[in-house]
This record gives sequence, C-alpha cells and structure tokens, in this order.
Amino acid sequence: MASPLEYVCVGTVIIDDIVFPDGQTRMGILGGGSTHAAAGMLVWGRRPGLFSYIGSDLPEPVRQRLERDFDSQGFIPVDRPQIRAWQLFEWDGKRTEIFRMDDPDFFLVGPPADALPSAYLPAKGVHLPDDATRIPLWRAAFPNATIMWEPPPPYMIPSNRQHFRQTAPTADIVSPNLLEARTLYGVDDPVTLMRLMLDDGARIAALRMGEEGSLVGKQGCDEVLALPAVPVPQVVDHTGAGNAYCGGFVVGWVETGDLRTAACYAGVSASFTVEVIGVPEMPPNLEEARQQRYQWLRAQVRNEKLP
Repeated sequence: MASPLEYVCVGTVIIDDIVFPDGQTRMGILGGGSTHAAAGMLVWGRRPGLFSYIGSDLPEPVRQRLERDFDSQGFIPVDRPQIRAWQLFEWDGKRTEIFRMDDPDFFLVGPPADALPSAYLPAKGVHLPDDATRIPLWRAAFPNATIMWEPPPPYMIPSNRQHFRQTAPTADIVSPNLLEARTLYGVDDPVTLMRLMLDDGARIAALRMGEEGSLVGKQGCDEVLALPAVPVPQVVDHTGAGNAYCGGFVVGWVETGDLRTAACYAGVSASFTVEVIGVPEMPPNLEEARQQRYQWLRAQVRNEKLP
C-alpha cells in the first residue's frame, strides 16, 4: 500500500507554447495551475501529489520531470492529446491564452473526486483551482485537509457574488488575484476587497496583487497583513506565480498555523517562479536562497486596518 500524501494539487497539467512581444518563442514548456502550485510546495521541501488527466502524447521529458518532482499516483491516463495552449504576451505584460485543441474543458474540469487514489485521501493540505460548484465534493473527499480555493477567472464575475458568498465558508483559504476580486465586487481598493471577502465568509483571504505583493487576513481580526513582492535579480515571466504563492501558503499554514509565516512562505514560493519561464526547477542553493528571501520578507510585513 502506498504511503499517504501530505499535500495534493488538483488541476491541469498544460503544455505551453509561449510567444513573447519581440517574436521570440519557447515551445513545449511545462505549465498549468496545479503544476505551478505543486512547485510552490516543492520550494519548501514538500513533494505533493498531482491529480490530473495525462494525455497520450505527453512529451517524455515532461513526464519524466513530473514523476521526478511530484507524486504521480494521481495521474489519470486518457486516450487524448495532452492539453496545449498558446501563451501570447504583450509589451505591457498582458497574457492571452489560446488552447490548441477542440475540447479543452475535458482537461480543465479534470477527473472526478471519486477517482482519487486512496493514498491522497488523508492529505493535510489541498490546492483547488476549481469552480465553486465542486468545492463541496472536494471537501467531502478531503475531510481532514486544509483546502486552498483559488477561484478560476471565469467564475469571478458580479453575477456569481451570491454563489461566492455561499461557497467561501466551505474552503479554509480563498485566494483570488486583484483583478478577479475587483471584477467580482466592482471595488478598486484592495483593503476594502479584503473586508468584503471576509464579510462574505472567507475564513482566511489572501489577495494576490502581482508586483504589488499581497494582503492576507482572517475572520475575527480587524487588521490585515500587507506584504511586498520579494525582489529577485531578474523578473522573466509572471505566469504561474499566483499558483506558486497558493502552494507555498498551504504548506506554511498547515505546518505552523501562523498567518504571517504562511504569507511569507507564499511570497517566497512566488519569487522562484517569476525568475524563469515555466514551472521552475529547484536551484542547488534552494535552502539558502529561500531562507534569505523569507527573512527579508518577514521583516517587511506591516499591518493595515480594515475599513
């Protein structure tokens, strides 16, 4: 019998074909929200399981890397081409994703909860970039886990506000990015958005703001934590940084129960992603680098009053 997994990332493994504003391309790059979240956990020495459909033509180097870095018991093989997408970047940083297949929803919805390997069921922490309608199913599947819900962008629209209010309390942590939260609520101010998410039932809210850092708060507190983005020698690609942030947050919260620590874990995980194209390989000096970044970030955290 396989050993139980502590962490699981549910979602999609995507092969990205990237086109940069100057016309340069990078083809066949490993991507996908769940893969980036899993890498965010790997930063902290945790090897999570990936629960995802795997297509019949997944490139062998990609398969080998996935099996090296992550637990593969949750790979569900299907007789379809692996989901692939163009990632088109503009000079202002805008990214357009165009799927290169007829039925991407099959992969994006992913396998059902009842297909989970038994080794994944005792997980302590789970990352879910899923539609709200399936959150109760995952809660039933992972009764003992801390669930990080990263709402998908198409869901975060004003007409879903009531549904969001019903769903947010069923997750342990809710983490949209700033654009998604602004779209849902029609409010620009980040601190006010934090108040609205907490008022709507989020037990813990983590608002990801890209190069502006993040805000983190929890029920019962009248202040939120404000964190800057961790500076890195060179920012190459922001893709996946928010997912990696969520993965790091899950590990920090599960293992310490301290909001400040979890937020710093999250920010450090994101910093390793923006330095590279695609899902980052862990550098040989990982332990030293993450500790330096963690110490820097922890010293920058400040408190802000909720309105």
